[in-house]
Amino acid sequence: MTPIGSDETRYIFVTGGVVSSLGKGIAAASLGVLLKERGLRVTLQKLDPYINVDPGTLSPLQHGEVFVTEDGAETDLDLGHYERFIAANLSQENNTTTGRIYRTVIDRERRGDYLGRTVQVIPHITDEIKRSVRVLSEGHDVVISEVGGTVGDIESLPFLEGIRQFRQEVGPRALHVHLTLVPYIQAAGELKTKPTQHSVRELMQTGIQPAVLVCRTEHPLGDEIKGKIAGFTNVDPAGVIEALDVETIYEVPLQFRRQRLDDFVLSRFGIRAPAPDLTAWRRIVDRIKSPTGSRVRIAVVGKYTELVDAYKSVEQALIHGGIANDVEVVIDWIGSEKLEHGLDPSFLAGYHGLLVPGGFGRRGIEGMIEAIRWSRENGLPFLGICLGLQCAVIEFARNVAGLEGAHSYEFDRGSPHPVICLMDEQRKVTTKGGTMRLGSYAARLVPGSAAARSYGSTAITERHRHRYEVNNDYRTVLKERGLAFSATTTDGKLVEMIELPDHPWFVASQSHPELKSRPTRAHPLFASFIEAAAVRASGVRSPKAAALGA
Repeated sequence: MTPIGSDETRYIFVTGGVVSSLGKGIAAASLGVLLKERGLRVTLQKLDPYINVDPGTLSPLQHGEVFVTEDGAETDLDLGHYERFIAANLSQENNTTTGRIYRTVIDRERRGDYLGRTVQVIPHITDEIKRSVRVLSEGHDVVISEVGGTVGDIESLPFLEGIRQFRQEVGPRALHVHLTLVPYIQAAGELKTKPTQHSVRELMQTGIQPAVLVCRTEHPLGDEIKGKIAGFTNVDPAGVIEALDVETIYEVPLQFRRQRLDDFVLSRFGIRAPAPDLTAWRRIVDRIKSPTGSRVRIAVVGKYTELVDAYKSVEQALIHGGIANDVEVVIDWIGSEKLEHGLDPSFLAGYHGLLVPGGFGRRGIEGMIEAIRWSRENGLPFLGICLGLQCAVIEFARNVAGLEGAHSYEFDRGSPHPVICLMDEQRKVTTKGGTMRLGSYAARLVPGSAAARSYGSTAITERHRHRYEVNNDYRTVLKERGLAFSATTTDGKLVEMIELPDHPWFVASQSHPELKSRPTRAHPLFASFIEAAAVRASGVRSPKAAALGA
């Protein structure tokens, strides 16, 4: 075997079959963890078959959250899993869609790059797919590329052809991992391997022979079932990996390691590396499954709560806050429209914290405002994110500052007090895709503020995704009535964070701090928020809560 770094980059392509939502992203990220912990430089990539250039214009209820990278790319939520698992910041190059591939090829055609030639799926589209993979090779020992969708979908065929060609060109430096389902038929009392056999056959019809099969199952497969699958699919028995359902996604790397998946992959690549140190991952799993602290109940009141994937990073950041404080975090997802249709906000008395996340559009806004009002008046720890900050400003303007009819220009252009307005640079924007304030920006925190205490710093950078901001014309009156602007952009022109100094814990951020949270390093705001919620759960009232009568 050759030592790490003495050869060229290796490539792993992850596909899925039988049904969607098998967890390709978690599987890819978990393998990435194992290889990284063995000393390899690893990056991950999502190849998405849809024709949108990026998911920025897709409804969260259709596609889940939009994950924003440091460089301002609007990407698939799987990039969030990648970043959280391998603790690395990814970029625009780590997410590619059919739309982006075709746009690049068509732009070249319009420039005349293909003069005299017919532009076709093969070779032009597949060449661009291969280029999008190769561009990540610099500085990495392993590139793991996940193909979205399910084998057999017409949309994914160009990607499958592209990765087939890639394996043909680089030989043993690439291998294929395929996720399938091994269902348990209750009536027969048996695990059934036929779906896996058919899925692999479908994949092989595209010219791809998988080296590894990751089999999702509710029951242990056993050596007999594994041997049967290996025999029917031409996969080495050591490459048939059981993926049992687990309590937490952070247990998957440990599950794969027990089956020596990383050993098998490295042996196929001819790489020698030390065993991985998974001590941190075991500690994470132990704290999630058996926390020594109390149970903390968090209400998330938002627009897209019917689909938890719409707030995937928020969910994980709350869990990370629980890990940091060694407490169990129980999350209830509550549609904000329910508060507009009769749900009394006093139900929040049964919770230890309220989080209002981001979103777009007027639906459910008044429900969010009512929830925030109850939190403010009753000392319930509150964390607002993006739209959550804007709703908190609207609520304060109406009910504390006395600005009747205060609203956001996004929702009410006739408001007498547009305390939230369109950003100046957004006024001439006419297209929707990729035109918001996106990516990482620096901010300055007020020394001594709750935000600065949480971060342990007065200089931060956070990722953004918004068009609207606090209207500077109202900053003075809101500040005079007690709203603290605890963070601004470094030039002081834009409000980045607000808080209420006389509240036990009431902080909101215009940015999306959840995007930078990691299981091994909870985001400071989420760690502090869960800490405040844990104090409330303990029944110990802070002086600020006592002053509010909470």
